[in-house]
Order: sequence, then C-alpha cells, then structure tokens
Amino acid sequence: MDSMFRGQFLHTIDAKGRVSLPARFRDLVLASGDARVVLAPFPFDPCVRLYPMRSWEDYERKISELSSLDAKVLRFKRILLSGAFECEIDRPGRVLVPQKLREQANLEKEVLWAGMGDFIELWSNANFERAVSMTEDEVHELRAAMEQLRL
Repeated sequence: MDSMFRGQFLHTIDAKGRVSLPARFRDLVLASGDARVVLAPFPFDPCVRLYPMRSWEDYERKISELSSLDAKVLRFKRILLSGAFECEIDRPGRVLVPQKLREQANLEKEVLWAGMGDFIELWSNANFERAVSMTEDEVHELRAAMEQLRL
C-alpha cells in the first residue's frame, strides 16, 4: 500500500454491526482494486484492527513464519487468526463487524476509526480516550523512549 492511513474519524455502528469506513480510508483500500478487508481482534487493546487484504496477507505470512512450538506465539496466533474475519466493503462504503469482535472491543453506538499507517483501528470512543490519555510521568517516559528511537 503506497499511502498510509492516518487521522481519527467518529462514526456510528448500527445494531447489525455495520459501520461506514471514512471516505479517505475507503478510497485508499479501494485504490488497490480489492474491496476485501480483514477485521481482526488485537490481543493487547480493546479494539478491532482492519487490514486491506494485501496488507493482511503480508502480515499473515510473517505470523505463519513464527514457531507454533512457542506457547506464547501459539496463543497469539490462536487469538488473532481464529478471530479474524474477512469481509468486503459494501456499496454504501460500510463494513460488517461480527458480534464477537464488537463484544471484545466494547463497540456499541459511537465508534472511532484511527489510522495507524498500514492498518486501521476501530475503537469505542471511551476506550480510545483511555488508551491515549497519559499522566505527566507517562509523557516523560514516552518522550525518553522516542528519543532513544530518534523519533
């Protein structure tokens, strides 16, 4: 994918689990010529990740190269791959988020799409606010970590 997903967009998810993909994100996905995406749980945060099919296939290849003999890797694979759901962006520009993923990420009415480079995260607005809020000490720790990475 040549362009990156960036920015935040508030949307509403309906009772059936359908949510509109922001136009900018939708255009980037469709520019690949493939309307298929993969929605996957993220084991470390209460959100759903959306990958364009090509990005997902690259990510899945990397994951498949990891040893399933390592119990932690196996657990990660089990959570991520068994929970992944392939869908297609429909004509109105929506994706269908399965009930299980909605429950895991606490997605109800108001949701937030967050661009994360080569994938997108879907959060409940409240969970996203908690995830990005920091204490003064956490700000200093993050600044130090970014300085070490030269960012």
